[in-house]
Amino acid sequence: MTDLIHKDLSYKIIGIIFRVYNRLGYGYQERYYQRAISLEFNKAKIKHIKEKEIKLQYENESIGKCFLDFIVENKIVLELKVANSFRTQDIKQILSYLKASGLKLGILIIITKDSIKYKRIINIR
Repeated sequence: MTDLIHKDLSYKIIGIIFRVYNRLGYGYQERYYQRAISLEFNKAKIKHIKEKEIKLQYENESIGKCFLDFIVENKIVLELKVANSFRTQDIKQILSYLKASGLKLGILIIITKDSIKYKRIINIR
């Protein structure tokens, strides 16, 4: 068995997500959870970039851009969704973000009325 990629940082991130959820609860738009998470990252001295713009390139030409909810410690793409369950399109989205950013690990967070769900997604390319 291999070690988890960025295990300690992942645990810190998930802990912060649960702390924010426990304090705010359910029912807010994604941007408010983002703001609260950013505040908690600052308190924990975790370097992060919120709404990071990544340019998409094809043969050295810009073909578009995407905005990542967070890049944490320049190691992990963190994507938030307020939804009932994981959707295939959300997983595909974070995979494309990993490919565009060149990072190895993404964490997809689903904020539901009952709790937080998360998936670690690995960039195998």
